[in-house]
Amino acid sequence: MDGALLKEIGTKSLLIGAGALLLFWTFNAVKLVISARGINPLVKQFFNQIAAGRIDGAYRLTTKTYRQHVNRQDFLKFLGSLQLNRYRNLKSGRPRIQDKQIILTLKLKSEDKQSELPLDFTFVKVDTDWRIDRIAKVKS
Repeated sequence: MDGALLKEIGTKSLLIGAGALLLFWTFNAVKLVISARGINPLVKQFFNQIAAGRIDGAYRLTTKTYRQHVNRQDFLKFLGSLQLNRYRNLKSGRPRIQDKQIILTLKLKSEDKQSELPLDFTFVKVDTDWRIDRIAKVKS
């Protein structure tokens, strides 16, 4: 009798724990989706500005902190080193929240899908708008 009672309590505890974990995961997923609104249009705008040759427009989509650390010339050199004209497709990874920043790995893929360029973008909210705070190549 005692063994059956322990088994019953253990099963209920396990179900309660699993339910709490599921609720926690769902809450965090919804929080991430809601907080990340506006990032995809910013990414699209950033790459459209570059594709149209409006580098200054893309540079203005970054934060003041980014512009203090990366001047316009260094930004141009960085973009040149990426050879973005080789890539046509963009695949977005899963966003990660760290402090009050969202980090998103974007994978640029060549048209023939033979080469891939992963970039980590860090976004911060400035007032009500998202801005790019950091762009870095992902080391393989």
